[in-house]
Amino acid sequence: MSFTPVTLVLSAALVCHLAVVSPLLGKRSYDRLARTRDQDPTVYRRMSTLWSAELWALAAAALLIVAVEPNLDAAGIGLVIREPPADTLGAVVGFLCAASVGVLVFQRLAAGGKSVPGQQAVAHLLPRTATERWYAAGLSVTAGVTEEIVYRGLLIAVGTGALGLNKEAAAFLALVVFVAGHLYQGWRGMLMVALIGLGLTVLYLRTGSLLLPILLHALIDLRGLLLSPRPRRELVGQAG
Repeated sequence: MSFTPVTLVLSAALVCHLAVVSPLLGKRSYDRLARTRDQDPTVYRRMSTLWSAELWALAAAALLIVAVEPNLDAAGIGLVIREPPADTLGAVVGFLCAASVGVLVFQRLAAGGKSVPGQQAVAHLLPRTATERWYAAGLSVTAGVTEEIVYRGLLIAVGTGALGLNKEAAAFLALVVFVAGHLYQGWRGMLMVALIGLGLTVLYLRTGSLLLPILLHALIDLRGLLLSPRPRRELVGQAG
């Protein structure tokens, strides 16, 4: 399979944005949030809205590439419902059980005044008010849907169709770009993103569908922003 010149140009522009522009803009806006959040009560909502808008725009660009490329369709980027293998369903059940145990462990850590693993990397994204929780929930679901379409579905298809790579090599490069998009989290956060992204990538390659990766991605982000309890000392500090 080879892509048309128009598709190659669009794909190259999208990859450049994902690999360079988006990480730098994301870090800049996150740093601004960290600096001004205590003084500006609206900055969290504005940034969440802008990030969500960018993600939906990127997903729209990905779908445009699919629409103009004759050798690519929705199924080619994983937008298809397929029956996953039995062992994959077992892995998903195991993941959900492990996630439930993890929430309990995190609650114990928070009760003891300790930070939840990975929480520090996104500390300023944690909502503080009921309104911010709605924005955080919207951003989590948006990321689960759009990032899987763009980073997993389209980029792997571009790697195989435009660069002639096998699926594993294309998936590795897509994962690198995915991790780069989380530059604002610092190297520790990016390491966690790499591990989660690897699991979602393997799940996609095994099933050929983005359905389960989208669902798990959204649940992971919801857990990270809404269900991770804060240490008691942090809550006391904010109350003071």
